[in-house]
Amino acid sequence: MYRILRFMARPRSEDKRNAILAVAIEVFAEQGVSAPTAKIAKLAGVAEGTLFTYFSTKDELLNALYLELKTEVREAVIASSLKGKTPRHILAHTWQSYVNWGVGNPKKRKVVAQLGVSGRITEANKVKALEGFYEVSDLVTASTTNASLREFTSGFGLGIMGSLAETTMDFMAQFPEDAQRYVDAGFEAFWNVITG
Repeated sequence: MYRILRFMARPRSEDKRNAILAVAIEVFAEQGVSAPTAKIAKLAGVAEGTLFTYFSTKDELLNALYLELKTEVREAVIASSLKGKTPRHILAHTWQSYVNWGVGNPKKRKVVAQLGVSGRITEANKVKALEGFYEVSDLVTASTTNASLREFTSGFGLGIMGSLAETTMDFMAQFPEDAQRYVDAGFEAFWNVITG
């Protein structure tokens, strides 16, 4: 008589998944997104096969990490408590929250930037990552009175905001004693660009 052995997949642990993502941030920040998954697995304290139980491919890991980080940024910058405030006030709050997140999380900021230009994030996940930022994008577009910018898509104004915020974060990190001055000056520069 033959006995049939049934193998059941082990249930996934949210703690292990989170540990893998946390280690991936550290490894990718240090070595770039081409770093081997074996190193991530080892530092996370799991077998490489276990890593692939959670993320079937490295690209799936990269995409999950990208969405995780973009969600964290969104939660840090979007404040529902600002309803009824002026567009300038809301955008200033968003700016302050974003640059504070970036300076407070330099490795995550670096990894988000690397993932964004890696060519390995799916278009669907890029669109998904933007969900929740549409309100900010719409506010930037509505606030843009600079005639030379009005003809462009709404993403252009948000791109300008992102680029100026990145420069602001660099200077905040380099000169922490003047961080708030850079926050304020950076926002004023952005506001002046879009309002002409």
